[in-house]
Amino acid sequence: MKVNAAVLVASGVERPYADSRPLQVTELELDPPGRGEILVRIGAAGLCHSDLSVINGSRPRPLPMVLGHEAAGEVVEVGPDAEFQVGDHVVLAFVPACGSCRMCLAGRPALCEPGAVANRAGTLLSGERRWRGGEHHHLGVSAFAEYAVVSSKSAVRVDPELPLELAALFGCAVLTGAGAAFHSAEVKPGESVAVFGLGGVGMAALLAARAAGASKIVAVDIVRGKRDLAARLGASHAVVGGPDAVDEVRDLTGGGADKVIDTTGSEHVLAQAYHATRIGGTTVTVGLPHPDRQLVLPALSLVAEERTLRGSYLGSSVPRRDIPRFVRLYQAGLLPVPELVSGRLRLDQVNEGFDQLAGGEAVRQVIVPSGS
Repeated sequence: MKVNAAVLVASGVERPYADSRPLQVTELELDPPGRGEILVRIGAAGLCHSDLSVINGSRPRPLPMVLGHEAAGEVVEVGPDAEFQVGDHVVLAFVPACGSCRMCLAGRPALCEPGAVANRAGTLLSGERRWRGGEHHHLGVSAFAEYAVVSSKSAVRVDPELPLELAALFGCAVLTGAGAAFHSAEVKPGESVAVFGLGGVGMAALLAARAAGASKIVAVDIVRGKRDLAARLGASHAVVGGPDAVDEVRDLTGGGADKVIDTTGSEHVLAQAYHATRIGGTTVTVGLPHPDRQLVLPALSLVAEERTLRGSYLGSSVPRRDIPRFVRLYQAGLLPVPELVSGRLRLDQVNEGFDQLAGGEAVRQVIVPSGS
């Protein structure tokens, strides 16, 4: 079938992307789903920093690639042995969990070994590509397209009453951010929490910390509009990101927050988050720095102060368990996810959308491919 899709043809090009056009919307041929795969009509796809890191070259991936990994849509065709039916509404997760490797069997599907191999190679879980022109799949999803073929292991069935433009955010921003607060940081009622970086993931972490009963939430970002939004969403205090942020967080929390979540992808900010954590506290990082970057910390503090520094990929979540769970929290009014949506874009506005994201102007923009 013929599909309009946004293809990343070059990485590391100069901004503004509205001029350099690293993503080109073109018509591609998409093969039907194979065994264990489904064809999804993409209803909505979010613009995330993980996409931006591929565009700017900090996360090298094989090109050309149909970008986009945070999405929701409707199943329109089912391959042999797939676990879905035509008409199902699904949220797509960016790690296809095989279910049988040692990490999946240990209950940690975010670290699925075959899934990681496929994602690095730009293929589906089967090792195949369904873009007939040889284009690569982004994290098994390729959501910046009208339709996508994905492994059924990448999809989670959700309530069809959930609007697809909202459902898309549960595939990355909510899954990663709320998961970081609930699972990785294990925020408890009465604890103090600081969140460094207030994009979609950071805001979702803030919402989850509030839902978990945190007594004090300090939101840290360089962008005033994001700090203002964080305050409206329940942050006790909003702090300007920068060299003074550590002292401010420590002053506001009586020596450091119990749990600190860094979402920025900067090793410098991660070090700040660590120093803003109290003795005996936990620092969680979900950002993806450039692979060449190094983190320097006082090693003695890990032992003498019994600190915990923890990485969190996919929010340490189990998508098939946690996406429906987080949707129910939203439906109960505990996770006001619609507040994270900054704007709605057509597919042909994708380059301009990433300019806004790179400039810190947006929390979460959503592409609606059928609106192109």
